[in-house]
Amino acid sequence: MANTYTQIHIHGVFAVQNRLSLITESWREKLYKYITGIVQNHGHKMLQIGGMPDHIHILFGMRPMESLSDLMKVIKGESSEWINKQRFVMGRFSWQEGYGAFSYSKSQLGDVVRYIANQPEHHKKRDMVTEYVEFLKHFDVEYNEKYVFKRVE
Repeated sequence: MANTYTQIHIHGVFAVQNRLSLITESWREKLYKYITGIVQNHGHKMLQIGGMPDHIHILFGMRPMESLSDLMKVIKGESSEWINKQRFVMGRFSWQEGYGAFSYSKSQLGDVVRYIANQPEHHKKRDMVTEYVEFLKHFDVEYNEKYVFKRVE
């Protein structure tokens, strides 16, 4: 679009169905590259991707040519389809319904990049749900605990 100028930085978080630790070191980097390709093919710019065996964080510069919900649906749908075609897991892989998305200013990007790059260190201190709830509270996002990324009980 002519005369449209934006600077939108989104930090997305999404989890494996039931928060199972299915993303293994043997194929994690391939998954990150695949997701990066999805983001870039949709005209956005991946700034950082990382995570743990049960969830992923992505930081990207978003262009206003599609909605965030549409992009996240494509990222999760295409990546889970790819994982299943590659047969990286026994059974059927899927992402848990929903996601978290938080916006940051350009001056905050360095901290967010470091945070995502250092996921293993962060999760030595806090589990994913505790940290995710801290994000929701920090950003004043109303939430229902029933729908926060939880393991099957």
